[in-house]
Amino acid sequence: MCRHLAYVGSPIALGALLTEPEHSLVEQARDARHQTSGCENPDGWGVGWFDDGGRPQRHRTATPIWADPELANLARRVQSGDVMAAVRLASPGSPVEESGNAPFVADGRWLFSLNGIVDGYHEGVGDELRTLISEHRRAGIDGESDSEVLFALALDELDAGRPLGAALAGVVTTVEARTTGRLNMLLSERGAAAATAVGNSLFCRGASLVASEPLDGSLEWEPVADRTVLTSDGAHLVVASL
Repeated sequence: MCRHLAYVGSPIALGALLTEPEHSLVEQARDARHQTSGCENPDGWGVGWFDDGGRPQRHRTATPIWADPELANLARRVQSGDVMAAVRLASPGSPVEESGNAPFVADGRWLFSLNGIVDGYHEGVGDELRTLISEHRRAGIDGESDSEVLFALALDELDAGRPLGAALAGVVTTVEARTTGRLNMLLSERGAAAATAVGNSLFCRGASLVASEPLDGSLEWEPVADRTVLTSDGAHLVVASL
């Protein structure tokens, strides 16, 4: 499994999400509290954000977040109102390499993360899902992870004109027609984000922050019910059943 988060709101330093809170993403990588598979996420991490020009920027590595020499600089230097970050515990059968780490990016517009697993992915399910992806989106898959295939499926949904939340819901339907799994996904563009809760923990704090686990002890954190999809523009949060 993994731990991930998405933020949409007023610009903040990355450190406010990654390093400063008492249960920041760094702490979740070392000692997760709500994770169903182990409590550590040592197989790398990544963070994506949108710059002042609306362009997505990204840093990711197979190095554990707590050992990454770039972490302190990013936490201090970068500010953004749109952030996605994740720490990784690689699924069985998946290589530990940078290409498997979220966030994934596409079209100079989209960021994506998966906290979960597609059951049977390396036993034929992955190949079946790939056949459903358009040639254009299939060509953008770089690595071997199930995350990239789910992102490509979501991009096809977006290409068909579906909004963020509906795109993720469509991916859940497609996967669950063929197999089981844990499908907590994040999808964002500048000024908006969507998330699914399917089999793994998810919490939100107001309309601006959604995360696998609360970053601190604030009473503003609320658990997100399983089998739901939520969308946010930073000011308004909409939650619907899958």
